[in-house]
Amino acid sequence: MRDDLLLRLLDAGVVLAVAVAGLWAWRRWHYRSFWLVVGYPLMAVSVRATWRKIALGCGLTKKRHRWWFTLVPNAVASTGMVKVRRRFQRIAVDTKPWMWLPRPTRYGWRVTVHLLEGQIPDDYAQAAERLAHSWRVHAVRVSSPRPGRVVLAATMRDPLVRVDEIPPSSELLKVTVGRLETGKPWEIDFRTVPHWLNAGATQSGKSNLANALIVGLSPQPVALVGFDLKGGVEFTPYASRLSALATSRTECVGLLDDLVGLMADRMGLCRQAGARNIWQLPPGVRPVPVVVLVDELAELYLMADKSEKDEIAKTSTALLRVAQLGRAFGIYLFCCGQRIGSDLGPGVTALRAQCSGRICHRVNDPETATMTLGDLDPAALVSACAIPAETPGVAIVASQDGQWYRARSFYVSEHAAEHAARMYADLTPPWEEITSGTRGAEITDADLNELLDA
Repeated sequence: MRDDLLLRLLDAGVVLAVAVAGLWAWRRWHYRSFWLVVGYPLMAVSVRATWRKIALGCGLTKKRHRWWFTLVPNAVASTGMVKVRRRFQRIAVDTKPWMWLPRPTRYGWRVTVHLLEGQIPDDYAQAAERLAHSWRVHAVRVSSPRPGRVVLAATMRDPLVRVDEIPPSSELLKVTVGRLETGKPWEIDFRTVPHWLNAGATQSGKSNLANALIVGLSPQPVALVGFDLKGGVEFTPYASRLSALATSRTECVGLLDDLVGLMADRMGLCRQAGARNIWQLPPGVRPVPVVVLVDELAELYLMADKSEKDEIAKTSTALLRVAQLGRAFGIYLFCCGQRIGSDLGPGVTALRAQCSGRICHRVNDPETATMTLGDLDPAALVSACAIPAETPGVAIVASQDGQWYRARSFYVSEHAAEHAARMYADLTPPWEEITSGTRGAEITDADLNELLDA
C-alpha cells in the first residue's frame, strides 16, 4: 500500500516536473503565444482582483458617502474604527475608479480607466511608477484618448533590451531607424515632421542614428547635404552620396546662402504654378528633395571673439529661415549636437521652436535635455535624464502623433553606412545641378509672412 502511494507520488512529481519544464521552454522559445494563452489570463484576473487595493495605495480613490449596514455595533469600516449606534447609517467609503477588462499587447497589456470627479490624467501619470511596482511590471505609460478616460499601458519587460532590425520603409523620405517601446517601428518621416533636433552625449547613439538615416536615405531619390563642424571627420566617409559638404563655419555660410537661394527659386516656381508647395507640382517638374544633416550644431553659434559676431548672426538667420520655409520647398533639417543650451543665443531657441521632431539620447547636463524636451512634456524630461550609459541608442522621442516614447535605434556601423554611400553614389545629384536654376533672389519679409501664414 505504501509502495503504491510512493509510486503515485513519484509519478505525480515527474508529471509536474515535465509540465514545469514544458512551460519554461514554451515561455523561453515562444514568449508571445505563452503570454496570450497563459500569462494574460492570469494577469487579467490578478489586475481586476487587486485594483481596489492598488488604487487606494496609489491615492487614486475618492471618498464617497454610502449607506452602510452593520451587523454588530462598533464594527470596523473601510475608514477605520467607527462608533456605531445604528446598524444602518451613512459613512464615507473609498471608491475606486471603474476599470475595464485589460487587453493584451505584444509586450504587456493595456486597460481603460474612467476618471473620478476632480481627477485629471496627470494624477495617473504621477502614480505611474507606483502602479508599475504594484503590478510588478517594467513600466506603465498613461495616455488620455478622450476626456474622462485614461489608458494605462503596462510593459511586462523592456522591449529595448534587444532590437532586431526591421525591413526598411519603401516610402519617400521615411526611414525606419529602430523600435519604439511599444514594439512598433521607430520611423523618421520628413514629410510629416520636416525638421528634427537630435541631442546626445558622446557614445550615446547620436552618430549611430545619423548613420541609420544615411543608410535609409541613400537608395531614395533625394539630395543629402552635410554640415560637419568636426572638420569633416564624421561625414567625409559618406561624401560619395552627399551633394554638398561644409566642414567649416565659412563653408557653412556659403552653403546656407545656396539653400536660401534655392528656396527663393522654388518659391517662384510654385508661385508660377499656383502651388503651395513642391508636392503639388507635377512629378516632371518637381525639384528633388534636400535633406540637410547638421553635426555639432553648437559650433555654428559659438563665438571666440567679436570678429565672428557678424558671421554667427548671418549663419543663425539663414538656418532659421531654412527651418521656417524649407518644408514647403522640399528642404528638411536633421540637427545633431552634444550640447544644445539657451546660452548659445536666441537663434538656437528660435530654431528649436521650428523643429517639431525631438530626440534626446543620454546627455551630460540637464540643460540640454530641457532644451530638447522641456517645452513638450515634463515627464519626458525625467525619463531622458534616467537613460543609463549602458544602453547606447536609447532615446526619448517626441514624434508626429503628439506623444513621447522611449526608443532605441538599430546598430549601424560606419562601415555599413560607407558601403551604402558608395553603392548608391550614382543617385547623388550634383549640387551645381540642383542650384543651377537659382536666380540669387532674396526672400523678402512679405514673402516670409505670406508663407508662414499659409
